[in-house]
Amino acid sequence: MAKRNLTTEVLMQIRDELRVTGGKIDKTNEELQRTRQELVERIDRLERRQLESEVHLATELVSVAGAIKELSKLVAEDRQLRGQVADHEKRLSSLERAG
Repeated sequence: MAKRNLTTEVLMQIRDELRVTGGKIDKTNEELQRTRQELVERIDRLERRQLESEVHLATELVSVAGAIKELSKLVAEDRQLRGQVADHEKRLSSLERAG
């Protein structure tokens, strides 16, 4: 009979320890779930910021491309005007020598 009481006592202690361990596991799972949710939220914020940055960069790139196109036109006009000015100066010099 003493053997049965000892076995019963050991089994009851094991059961109690399992309950404690189960509670600890539940607490750990809850903490993991909170951490996972926080990480998902942080990743979402990072994705939004990245998208906003990409849109901003694309907009600026379009602006830069437009400025380069305008600058190219101005340079072409400047070259044309320089040629005309050089031609006029040459003609004036000819007139001054002739006159």
